[in-house]
Amino acid sequence: MNILPGNTVGIDLGTTFSSIAQLGPSGEALSVPNADGRPITPSVVLLGDDGKVIVGPSPERMSIENPKNIVEAIKRQMGNKDFFVVYQGKKLTPEFISALILKKLKQDAETHIGPVVNAVLTVPYYFNDVRRKATQDAGKIAGLNVIDIINEPTAATLAYAWQKGELGRPDKMTKERTIMVYDLGGGTFDVTVVRYTATNFRVLATDGDVMLGGIDWTRRMVDHVAEQFHRKYNDDPRSDPETLMMLTQECEQAKRELSRNPQTPITVYHQGKSLTVAISRVDFERMTGDLMQRTRDTTELVMQQAGVGIGELDDVVLVGGSTYMPAVENMLKETTGLSPSRDVVKPEEAVAQGASIHAALLEARAMGESSRLGKAVRDRLGSVSASDVNSHSLGVKITDPNNRQRKINHIMIPKNTTVPVKISQRFATNSPNQQRIHVCILEGDAIDPDACTVIGDFRVLNLPPNLPAGSPVEITYEYDKNGRIGATARELTSNREAKTEIVRDSGLTTDGVDTFEILAKDYSVE
Repeated sequence: MNILPGNTVGIDLGTTFSSIAQLGPSGEALSVPNADGRPITPSVVLLGDDGKVIVGPSPERMSIENPKNIVEAIKRQMGNKDFFVVYQGKKLTPEFISALILKKLKQDAETHIGPVVNAVLTVPYYFNDVRRKATQDAGKIAGLNVIDIINEPTAATLAYAWQKGELGRPDKMTKERTIMVYDLGGGTFDVTVVRYTATNFRVLATDGDVMLGGIDWTRRMVDHVAEQFHRKYNDDPRSDPETLMMLTQECEQAKRELSRNPQTPITVYHQGKSLTVAISRVDFERMTGDLMQRTRDTTELVMQQAGVGIGELDDVVLVGGSTYMPAVENMLKETTGLSPSRDVVKPEEAVAQGASIHAALLEARAMGESSRLGKAVRDRLGSVSASDVNSHSLGVKITDPNNRQRKINHIMIPKNTTVPVKISQRFATNSPNQQRIHVCILEGDAIDPDACTVIGDFRVLNLPPNLPAGSPVEITYEYDKNGRIGATARELTSNREAKTEIVRDSGLTTDGVDTFEILAKDYSVE
């Protein structure tokens, strides 16, 4: 992707909050404040009846609006082709809603730093190819030149190592360090183990859940209070959208209070009746214990896959606002043997700041001396390289050799394989005189192809006549460092070959993105 004239930034497009950052000329990674002077903006979109679009409305404003006009946690729907919001007679997709958030971030930042043109956007490590493409499309719809998509733990590691003064400084960092990035945001969860030196960092293992985050803890509290209300009045406050929205806001605030205090009251009003419920931190941790256990299970699995035992990490870095819950710190102390760190980077700002460092690295390489960055910063950035792993297995749909009546997903490249990587395996034709070979590329770990995502397919045609069943076919999968997936099939008897390359070709078409980009210009955001 070419870097265009104008400012280059990093953006964390989050489930509950989003932020934008830029690396300054002298090397400081700084969050750019929004119109309210805050470093983070709520990822909430209010589609007003008056045609006004407000991104990050205040709780007071939300309380007087129709809940049907408020879109929250849109990140969880990224890549979902069946989800849309109808507004002014138009179907707005998750990409478009996300673009409105990005447009607001861009607009606010430009009052501080001037025109924002190029951007690196971040995604959870566990986002699949479809979700990544949707994020890329959202950036384009918002009028951004998206120069890269990087994983949130990778960005957080960049911010951590850069702000410790280690990255790009072999004179200051003489030995290798291994850290864990535990990222529990509003709606998604990742845990990643990274090993780095002053000039190189590589991901050892990663895993996560795109449907687990702080909003799930809040919903548990909502359900608890609503059930108490129902027990007393035989009426469920969740049945009214406005009451549910207000109760959710109350519980979100109570969740934050419980990170500081051992107990807090929550009051719910519904149909002229009210109830105040006292919630203790112990109660809250008990009712959400299974959610915390899910993150613990993932943490232990990733440590095992990375070959790291208790006490063998150099640091545990907390990312995401939900890590302020005391239960997170207690669990990680037990699991890793370390007290997690919040000193170097703020959990809610680390990802955007890390993305801004990666953006600056790309800018320095592309622009050289014409970059706005100082020479010392360019030199420091120029010495850094990274190696990543794939977060989802890549497989091919084949006939089960033990049951010819069913198809299975045969994994070619397992998840947590260091990329770039190229793997070839031999298979065989299924029937005599087979005329074609159909290669279906799957993303996912399940044996059942229907439980995986089809990300591409292609055919080798015109096989030689009278080809016997069991004739050898060689399949090659290639995964490059930019996330592009290539696949080749070669029938070895005739040497006929076909191939494909997947460059995030799911989701919106080019025409669809262009149409939404034009539409986005018609919406002014506040």
